[in-house]
Order: sequence, then structure tokens, then C-alpha cells
Amino acid sequence: MRRLSVQPRQREDSLRGYTRYGTTGYESTWYHSTWYEPHILSNSEDTTVGRLFGTDGVRGVANADLTAELALGLSVAAAHVLAEAGTFEGHKPVAVVGRDPRASGEFLEAAVVAGLASAGVDVLRVGVLPTPAVAFLTGELGADLGVMLSASHNAMPDNGIKFFARGGHKLADELEDKIEGVYEEHRTGAPWDRPTGAGVGRVRSYDDGFGQYVEHLLSVLPNPLDGLKVVLDEAHGAAAGVSPEAFRRAGAEIVTIGAEPDGLNINDGCGSTHLAKVRAAVVEHGAHLGIAHDGDADRCLAVDHEGNEVDGDQILAVLALDMRERGVLRSDTVVATVMSNLGFKLALEREGLRLVQTAVGDRYVLEEMKEHGYALGGEQSGHVIVLDHATTGDGTLTGLLLAARVARTGRTLKELAGVMERLPQLLINVPDVDRSRVGTSAELAAAVAEAERELGSTGRVLLRPSGTEPLVRVMVEAADIEQARSVAGRLADAVKSALG
Repeated sequence: MRRLSVQPRQREDSLRGYTRYGTTGYESTWYHSTWYEPHILSNSEDTTVGRLFGTDGVRGVANADLTAELALGLSVAAAHVLAEAGTFEGHKPVAVVGRDPRASGEFLEAAVVAGLASAGVDVLRVGVLPTPAVAFLTGELGADLGVMLSASHNAMPDNGIKFFARGGHKLADELEDKIEGVYEEHRTGAPWDRPTGAGVGRVRSYDDGFGQYVEHLLSVLPNPLDGLKVVLDEAHGAAAGVSPEAFRRAGAEIVTIGAEPDGLNINDGCGSTHLAKVRAAVVEHGAHLGIAHDGDADRCLAVDHEGNEVDGDQILAVLALDMRERGVLRSDTVVATVMSNLGFKLALEREGLRLVQTAVGDRYVLEEMKEHGYALGGEQSGHVIVLDHATTGDGTLTGLLLAARVARTGRTLKELAGVMERLPQLLINVPDVDRSRVGTSAELAAAVAEAERELGSTGRVLLRPSGTEPLVRVMVEAADIEQARSVAGRLADAVKSALG
């Protein structure tokens, strides 16, 4: 069987929204800066090459990498692993299964449902709903397991499987490893222990999920959106029905684009990875702001009234001040990944707030939040978690809370987002090097130290091995792009010299 294109645990798709520059000898990219610690990540810290599960489930090209057989097998394996862990003890287990509108989701859903039912799990099919809605319903309905079929912001040919534990939280790494191990064991010939008769799972459609999720969103909104005009770009994805309904019922006048999913057009030139349309629509319609989701609506990016992008760091900054004002930002702390902008960190410090940083991936943000009781966290890419109201990133909830802040303060989103200044950064990919020695080369460590001395407190450096290619990414932020280009170029030469 052809293996999936494995997602590294340290996801690299947070690097988004950038403009190309030329740098002799290397592929270079400029984009808004991010804040990094530590300065050199070793390959072992950065990847889990060969693992089916990445930071956000299993993904691949549907019907080539992610086949019906794989979907069925992983579902059976998940049921067996959770049964062995005692999750189902004393009752017949129940699973919530949802999907985004991709055409491949139809046969993959059938495979997942068949796998779960054959393993003795009753299945509630909630249909096309956002990932956070499936997580919410898993908890709300007291289900033992949730399954979402989506490849999020990826192109239509891809799809993915994501599992949620009881309560709606993502499965722990250890459980995912066990599921993969059990799947591999049985794929190579070990027989399954299958129930028969009344022991098999029953399957039914659950049509109330849409309404329950919308009611949940409205119930946690601190104030109505009366007087706001909002453009919504739904990426022809899972929130095409839910998000407009929630914003409309919250009192906003809405203009909707990207809300006609046909199974083939998800993320196609629209949504949070393609902001041109929502930018233009906001200006054309004189809207106060625009909200853009991805295919499964677990992330949200925004656009101010002038059409300027407001990224995940800026959204977090706006919500942090809002939540502190309302007395719900516990410990005056925000959790973000090492990919967050240095300007974000500096802005929080100026406001007397604290930033805690984690590895890349919203699962690690969530783990930190749960362990220490923090209320707000997220990623620059637009995954925002408000833990009092969601167990995962929720793009619709994030958009509603952001719009509520605009409505309540009477200030423009541009003014609110101005609390932080995004600093520039240059990214250079250095190919054909031994990425495994990034963390052990004394020559490279010396070059990084010299670069940091030059940048001082106004810049940062990160060297990071690719999870899938024989290259090392050199990322430098500085007060201006010319300094970033100069420092990054010298570091790229040092990487080639030390690791080539």
C-alpha cells in the first residue's frame, strides 16, 4: 500500500501569506516575522517521519493515499484501542461522524461508519459540519469518540481523518500511536475480534447538530453585532451554512462569498488561504470587516475595512485585551507557538500580559492551556482556541468574538489590530544538506550566535530542518527587510558550508 505523505509533528504550513524576493543561490521568501525559541531545532525535535498521524490527524490524496480501506481500518483500530483503554467500559460506545463537503468525503464517511459499526460502535452521522462543531457535538452528546473527515485548508483532491476523544478533545499522541500500531498489525494479517448479532453498531443520521452548534455559538457571544456589516468567505467549505446563520442571528448584516460548495470547489481561490476575494468584497460593499475560514472552519483570518489582512497573532492580541477587560483572561496569559510574531510578544508585554510558547501545532497549544488553565491560545495561521467555549480551534467562534469586539468598542478593526506591529522576516531554503546535523554543528552554532549579536533585541534567528525534504530553513527577522536579507544570506552560506 502506498504510504501517506506524512505530516511532521512540527507543522510548516503556518508559514503563509508571503511575497517572493530573489536571493542568489537560494530560494528565499519574505513574510511577516515570527518569534522563535530555541534558535536551532534539531531534526528529532522537528519531525516524526514515517508516522501516519501528524499534528492534525491523517491526510493524503483521497483514493490514492487515503483509501476507503485505510479509513475503514483506522476506524476499527480506533474502536479497539479505545475499548482496551477502558473508554467504552460499561456501555455500548457511541461515535459522532462528520465531514466537510469534499466529494471524497462521501465514500470515506461510508468507510469510517462501516468500520466503527463493525467494531460494535453506534454511529451518529451529523453530515457536513465544521471540525469544531463535530468536537462540540462529541462532548455535548456524551459520545465516546468523534471523527471528522477533512483536509482543512488543503486542495480538493486531499482528505483526512481526525479523531476526537470523549469531551471533544483531540486524541493524545500515545493513543494515536497505538491506533496506528494496531492498524498495521491487522493490516499484515492478524484477525480482528468482531462482534456479531446485537453486538454490532447501529447507524443513524443526527439532524439536530447544525442547530445545536449555532445555539452554542450565540450563547457565548458577549454582545450582539447590531450595526455591523460583515463579509464572510466560507471557502466553499463546511461552514457555508453555519457561519452565515450565526452571524445573521447575532445581528450582523452579512455579505457571503464562497458559500456554494459543490464537492469540488473547496478552498479553490477563496477562504483563509486566498484572501484577495474577501479583501475586494469588504471594500466594494463598505463592510466593517471581513472573516475568512478554511475548508473545515477550524481557523479564521480577518480583513479590516480597508482590505488589510489581520492575521492570527493580531486576532489573538485583540481578543486578549477584550477578554482581560471582561475578566475572563485567566492569569493574564496567552498561549501561542514558536511561530508567533515577535511584534505579538512585544505588544503583549507593553499591555502587561504574558506569552507562553509551545511547539508548532494547535494540539500543543491546547495541551499547555489545559495543563495550566489558560483561557486563550492559538497560532498565527488563524487557529484560535477559546477554551471556555471550545475544545479546538473554532473559526466561526473566533470571527464572532472579533466582530463583537468591533461592535462593542465602536472602533475599527484596523485600530484594534494596531495594538501590535508585525515585523518583517526572510525565509531561505537551503537544499541538499544534511538536516540531521543542524543541532550538533559547532560551526553553525557560532554563525547563529554572531547573527544574534548583530540583530540584538530587534530581531530573531531560527534554523529549522524540513520534515520532508533534504533542506534546512533559515529564518531571520529584523527591524527592516534589508538587514534580514543580509543576515539570512550569510546564515544560508554557513548552513551550506557546515552541512553540505
